[in-house]
Amino acid sequence: MKKTLTAIALAALAFSAHAAEKLTIGATAVPHAEILEFVKPTLTKQGVDLQIKVFTDYVQPNVQVAEKKLDGNFFQHQPYLGEFNKGKGTNLVSVAGVHIEPFGAYSTKVKKLADLKDGATIAIPNDATNGGRALLLLDKAGVVKLKDNKNILATSKDIAENPKKLKIRELEAATLPRILGQVDVALINTNYALEAKLNPTKDALIIEGNDSPYVNILVARPDNKDSAAMKKLSAALQSPETKKFILEKYKGAVVPAF
Repeated sequence: MKKTLTAIALAALAFSAHAAEKLTIGATAVPHAEILEFVKPTLTKQGVDLQIKVFTDYVQPNVQVAEKKLDGNFFQHQPYLGEFNKGKGTNLVSVAGVHIEPFGAYSTKVKKLADLKDGATIAIPNDATNGGRALLLLDKAGVVKLKDNKNILATSKDIAENPKKLKIRELEAATLPRILGQVDVALINTNYALEAKLNPTKDALIIEGNDSPYVNILVARPDNKDSAAMKKLSAALQSPETKKFILEKYKGAVVPAF
């Protein structure tokens, strides 16, 4: 009888472990996947099997959430998500704001932007929101002057004044660290800068302040944004423990937004 009860108990435990709710989240490697890896043990204890799928681009993580190949993703800010939804006809939603990655300008050729020569080449991301973000930062630094310095979707066509006749090249965000030596300045998203071993707080010629509106968010679909597993992930990402992890690991290159 005891053996039977023991077998039943073991089977129940095995079933319970097997029944942990699986949650698959797409993320870029740094810092998003690293932050997810940090909260993974907490979620395991709460009965959530967090699976992390790493991407190197900004399109597929959203496409795969919309197609239900992923439960959610963690790599983008709200302005980018809004433009993606508008352009692709999707309706992905923000679940929680987690951190800010201050956007910066980098160079291997000049020590400060004032040293840029006439006709120098500046590379910026080619997606609408990050390209606009780069131009706003250049405007704030006095390198160029935009027609409207509040327009987060500004393009090179919106440059009103360009006294040094700088050449603006629009390239895929992920490629910018790799071509840094081929241009005079590149404006690079912090996740890609960190992957390339650039230290935003030390290496950036200019960098956004902590008041940046580009908070990186956990994203899901309307049908699963309120699921129990998603709520547990959201809570873990906004916990005091996660805040401490971000502050200690990234030392200002990534800033908690909660």
